[in-house]
This record gives sequence, structure tokens and C-alpha cells, in this order.
Amino acid sequence: MSSDSAEKKPSVSAEEGSVFSTIKNLWSYMWPDDRADLRLKVVLAIGALLLSKVATTLIPFAYKGIIDSLDSSAPNNGVILGLAVPIVLVIAYALGNILDAGFQQLRDVLFASVGQNAVRKLALRTFHHLHRLSLRFHLARRTGGLSRVIERGTKGIETIVRFTMLNIAPTVVEFLITAVIFVWLFGFTYLAVLVVMIWGYLYFTIKASNWRIAIRRDMNESDTDANGKAIDSLLNFETVKYFANEEMEARRYDASMAGYERSAIRIWTSLGFLNFGQALIFYAGFLIISVLAINGVMAGTLTLGDFVLLNTFLMQVYRPLNFIGFVYRELRQGLTDIEEMFKLLDQDPEIEDRPDAKSLAVTGPVIRFDNVTFHYDPDRPILKGVSFEVPAGKTVAIVGPTGAGKSTISRLLYRFYDVTGGSITIDGQDLRDVTQKSLREAIGMVPQDTVLFNDTIGYNIEYGRPGATPDEVRAAAAMAQVGPFIETLPKGYDTPVGERGLKLSGGEKQRVAIARTILKSPSILILDEATSALDTKTERDIQSALDVVSQNRTSVVIAHRLSTVVNADEILVLRDGVVAERGNHLALLQKDGLYAQMWSRQREATEAEEKLLQTANDPDGFVKRGLPAAE
Repeated sequence: MSSDSAEKKPSVSAEEGSVFSTIKNLWSYMWPDDRADLRLKVVLAIGALLLSKVATTLIPFAYKGIIDSLDSSAPNNGVILGLAVPIVLVIAYALGNILDAGFQQLRDVLFASVGQNAVRKLALRTFHHLHRLSLRFHLARRTGGLSRVIERGTKGIETIVRFTMLNIAPTVVEFLITAVIFVWLFGFTYLAVLVVMIWGYLYFTIKASNWRIAIRRDMNESDTDANGKAIDSLLNFETVKYFANEEMEARRYDASMAGYERSAIRIWTSLGFLNFGQALIFYAGFLIISVLAINGVMAGTLTLGDFVLLNTFLMQVYRPLNFIGFVYRELRQGLTDIEEMFKLLDQDPEIEDRPDAKSLAVTGPVIRFDNVTFHYDPDRPILKGVSFEVPAGKTVAIVGPTGAGKSTISRLLYRFYDVTGGSITIDGQDLRDVTQKSLREAIGMVPQDTVLFNDTIGYNIEYGRPGATPDEVRAAAAMAQVGPFIETLPKGYDTPVGERGLKLSGGEKQRVAIARTILKSPSILILDEATSALDTKTERDIQSALDVVSQNRTSVVIAHRLSTVVNADEILVLRDGVVAERGNHLALLQKDGLYAQMWSRQREATEAEEKLLQTANDPDGFVKRGLPAAE
């Protein structure tokens, strides 16, 4: 990612003063252009909420009437009429509360689909974007921490969408209605006290909430770190056991959780301070207004019902006022939660299709590297002017010492990275000029470290061509020489393979990967050290399956074991990022150079391994060497 993209202003921020601009950027989730039905529900939900506010405003007047009708000092219009009035007012009071509750629940029901659609759209957008980001980005990220960021972000967007659309504007309307009633019934003095109290309440709430944002960020970072360590440790369960490091992993996890604990305690402590300050400001205003009202009742300018009406309105003001404080806190907290996720969305993909990119047209295919240079870090060049061609239907093998740049070639072919110099073409088309999707559809890969999805064997094979028929899956498994093994399993192709395929052996996983690639039926095949992690016997079995896969395909074989490339049409020997030698197997042996030295060392190692295996099956051989015979 360029420095420009790294430094650009994020589209969503929890910083003070950016709340409204952030809500503007989130507007498409609150008012979706492509869903007229959801926009109608938003309108109906707001209408239901406004009706509930009307009912809420009328309820105190019914309460005032009840008190005044029961006041013994008021004029009496007879027992029957005097009894009917308070009963009717009580019914009106109860009905008003029922309508208030009903309209609020209707609002929640109508808006549920809007909020959940927003969560789904944002989660899907984030998922797509993460797959567009470069391999460099994913190699630097922790999967566990990434999942936590997304989880908190999707919850945060629901909070922001719900509170913004359904609470802030109607609450402002309620404040205005209450202000008009205060002036009309009680005068400007009461309104002035109310306004000062509301202003002080909101000012304190905003300042205190902004102060709590930094604490929330610390808590989120500790939570992300703890979750990342937990996922990392569980994914590497066997490694933890190999080194008996359970206690060390627990200490690392607990250290992150200790940071989370400290931040969480500070969050709750600051919340207590915030709530107490809010109550102090409100009840100070309540006290002043109540004293004014008591003085009015004593002077005869207000009735007892007026005093109750005034206090009921204050309580009704406190509810939305307290809710405004709660909404602001939730908005700021929600913005803090989605801030990290939107930082992900603000990251530009390192590799993008050009606006005029076309689909790759495969005719040969012929692969050509023309003076290719590449580096991950400018101070450490990997490839230094590599040129070669893989003719259609031929196999070119790439070998060399560790760190020579062999696997980098496969990553450049898949366009996980772009070359820093030169060009790579397939049938004369520069990879930078074609769409990534069409390029990767034309290439099949069998990697060294096969990682399977935590699903069934059948699913993992079908992944090569989603929608393939069961017969096609079985045919691919048979060609990969894994079909008979699958048939012996109790659940057959429905057998779960476990996390990363750990329920299968290395050879079984590799055969499943080969079957997956066979099913894809690509025009170009890349074998990236596909057998280097296997024993000699398993390697030979799988090599025969690979020979079937690569037949009549343009193939690039990246190999560590030279015995797997002896039949290649051409072998390139990489050393320090350049092609040191090239030719077929026999020609390279005759040169008696680097390839011949590597071949000699590996042949000696293979012979020693085979002799050891042969000796292990010969009890007499063990006895002759003074070793105990196998029983």
C-alpha cells in the first residue's frame, strides 16, 4: 500500500467533531437506494415513533386532570359526575401509555429488517474487500484479531443506524414540544431553568463521552490482541503440545486479557462518574423548578395538578434526555468499534484490475518471463532479470537453493504481486492487462502446504469447480489416486477433514489437493514443491498422480527434490535471483555445475534413506550391527 493511501483521512472516525460527517458517510446503509421496501419501513418506523411522542406528550395532561379532579378543595359537581371524570381520565392515562408502548414496539419491528440489512451489507462489503487486499496484507495480519474487528464493526453499524434514524430527531422534536408547553403554561422563567439544565447535561455528557473514547480504544486493542493470541494458539495446537508450552500460551493470553481487564474496569468506573454527573445536573434543575412550582401553588397561581404536571413533564424530559446521553455514548462507542473495520475498507488493494482489463484469452498457453525483476523490500531484491519461456503443453522446472526466488515466481504468475520490472505474459498478454479472475481461472495450483477447508472431503474436491456432479468428483479423486482410500472411509466423501485438514495425513491431503486441481481442469499448472514435505514412498505415489495431471498442460514445477523434475522439458537453476543454469536433466548433469552438485547430494541422501528403510525390515541386519532385533 502506498504512503498516500496509508495517510489519507479515514471515511469513518470516532474523533470529536466527526460524528455527523461519519453518519453522512454511513447514510447508504440507513437509506438503501436499492431497497424501496426498506425505505418505506424507515418512514413507517419514524411515523410510529412520532405517534408515540404525541401520546407521551398528552399523558401528563391526563395525569394533571386526575389530580385536579380528586382535589378536595376544587368545586364538586356531584358524586356521579365527580366520580366519572377521574375514571375517564385514568382510562385516558392508561390508554396513552398503551399507545406509547405499542407504537414504540411497532417502530422496533419495522426497523429490525433495516438494521439487519445494514449489518449484512457492511459485513459482505468487508468480506469482499478483505479478499481483494494483497497477500502482503494478509501475511502481516492476525486472523483472530481481524475477525474480532469485523465482529465489533458489524455490531457498531447496527447501533449507529438504529439510534441515528429512530431516536435523535424525534427526541429533539419532543424537547421542542416540551419547551412550548413550559412557556405556555408556566412562563419563561421555568423554560430558562429547563434550557440551562438541558445544556449543562448535554455538555457534560459529550465531554465525558469523548474522554471515554481513548479508554474504549485501549479495551478494543486488548480484546483484539487477546483474541488473536487465542486463535493463533488453537490453530497451532499440535505445535504447542510438541513443545509443552501450554503454560506459556496461557500466560501470553492472560497478559492480553489483563490489559482488557484494566481497560474494562476504567470503562465501568468512568461510566459511573458519567451517570452520577448526569443525575447531579438534572436533579439540580429539577430542584429549582420544583421550588418555583411549590411557590406558585402556595401563592394560588398554580393548582396541585399543575405541580404534578410540571414534575411529570420533567420526568418525561429526563427519559429522552438520559436517552440522548445514552445514544451519544453508544454512537461514540459504535464509531470506535467500527473505526478499525473502516480502516480496513479504506485500504486500497495493492493489486487491482485496470479499467480496460480484458479476460485472458488462452490459446496455447505459452508463458513468458521477460527480464523480470521483483522485490518485497527495495533493499532486498529477489529476482534480478529472470527470462524464460514455457512452451504450450511443455513442463519447465525451477530448482535452486532456499531463498533463490522459486516460490516468488508462482506468486507472480498468480499475480499476488506485480513485477517491479520486466513483464510476464501468457499467449502474449501481459498479466497486468487482464482481469485477475480470468487469470486465476486458467491456472491450477498444487502447493507444498495443502490447507483444506473444515468441511468434507467431497466439498474440498468440489471446491476446484463448484457445482461439479458427484460422478465428476469421484472421477477426479480416482485420477489423483485417492478414490480407493475415500471409499474405505465409513462416511466416504462426506467424511469431515477437520480444521485445515488435520484429520488426514500429509499424503492424503496432497492427493485431495491434486483431485481438486484435476476437477478444475486448468490450462496452466503450477506445482510449488508439491511433494517436498512427504516421505520417499508417498512422494513416488503422488508423483505418478502429478504426471497424469500435468499431461498436455503447460506446467511450471517448482521443486526441492530433483528426482521429481528429471522428466521436465527444461530445468532452470535459480541462484541469488538469476538463472544460473538451464537445460534438461542429462544436459545439466554433463555441465557438472550447481545442478549436478545438488543432484549428487540428494541422491546420496535418498540412498541412505532407502538403506535405512531396508535395514529396518531386516532383523538380522540389526543383530549384526549389535542392535536389538524387531520382535
